[in-house]
Amino acid sequence: MAKRENYNDLYLFMLVVREGSFTAAAQRLGLAQSGISRSVRELEERLGVQLLVRTTRRLSLTQAGEQLYQTVASGFDALDQGLSTLAYYRNTPSGTVRINASQHAIDKLLLPKLAVFKRRYPDIRLELISESRFVDIIAERFDAGVRLGPEVGSGMVAVRISPDMEMAVVGTPEHFRRYGFPQTPTDLVAHPCIAYQFGDGSLYAWELNQDGKKIAHRPQGQWAFADSYMEAKAARLGLGLAYVPEELIADDVGQGRLIRVLQRYSLRLDGSFLYYPHRNASPALRAVIDTLRI
Repeated sequence: MAKRENYNDLYLFMLVVREGSFTAAAQRLGLAQSGISRSVRELEERLGVQLLVRTTRRLSLTQAGEQLYQTVASGFDALDQGLSTLAYYRNTPSGTVRINASQHAIDKLLLPKLAVFKRRYPDIRLELISESRFVDIIAERFDAGVRLGPEVGSGMVAVRISPDMEMAVVGTPEHFRRYGFPQTPTDLVAHPCIAYQFGDGSLYAWELNQDGKKIAHRPQGQWAFADSYMEAKAARLGLGLAYVPEELIADDVGQGRLIRVLQRYSLRLDGSFLYYPHRNASPALRAVIDTLRI
């Protein structure tokens, strides 16, 4: 078996055979013919076999030389092909990009924008995993995550992918017939409210603006969900008031299935941001970032 230091000599041997002479190989590499001849002779000594039959007019291979040439040529060809493949990866984004996001973000932001990948980047595989809890994207092998607001942990980069988002308090017409219309945030205590529950079990306190300052309403009711979509669905079923992103219920309000209240008190939240570890992003992740960025 050839040791690693023989690889140079093996390459020179292969080139001599391909070019047909020591002279042609030397010209191809810009080296002295004597140096190449010595390298091949030392290779033969180390391997303990004669590889080339040298005559004044031409070179020919021994049987051992023929076998070694076939092995070396296929080995170096495979290496060249492997290096070419790396260049392909560098130039053509490919591979898997795993993104953690809420159902809302996947449906309203990621899918509509990333649908172009089917045509534009057919070699990129996208895994869009829906979870409402905040996950450690590094520990759980995600390439990126989506969350509201630009505040992310140290070592992370945040890229805005949506405009600011307006929240809306909504309920069914039947709900308001029964409980009346709240005029100010303090009136919400008289209404069953649907809660948003974080992964740690805590509930989101509805943030509203009143007289220029932020106030919080702690929803009281039978229902808690870990997804804004389910909150909106529960509101449509008449289970209470929901405080959800306006875009989730715009159609329902337009068609009268839900009624929006307390609009002047509703909060505008920072939009969604894609965040990822602060290191060289793969070409595939870079393609995702460039497509989502606004």
